[in-house]
Amino acid sequence: MQKIRKGDNVVVIAGKDKGRTGEVVQVLPKEDRAVVRGINMVKRHQRQTQTQEAGIINKEASIHLSNIAIVAKDGKPTRVGFSVVDGKKVRVAKRTGDVIDG
Repeated sequence: MQKIRKGDNVVVIAGKDKGRTGEVVQVLPKEDRAVVRGINMVKRHQRQTQTQEAGIINKEASIHLSNIAIVAKDGKPTRVGFSVVDGKKVRVAKRTGDVIDG
């Protein structure tokens, strides 16, 4: 079970985008990385195809999981722990003790 999942709101805690928040679009567990909407933007040269025009496009690059943290209900970054509630393993915010997912 992963601590950070697609759809989670996260805050960047290290790097050029430190302090910014965004939603996780994709998680790459084998590389320990995640793609966050609007974070770690890079410019890429795009070759022309039938559907897309050529040029330089901005897109999100992946960011290491150690550099992001889930945003707790109080809006601050929190670490994630696991707990068993009603026979189900759920993620719990260490800062507040709240259950992150249903």
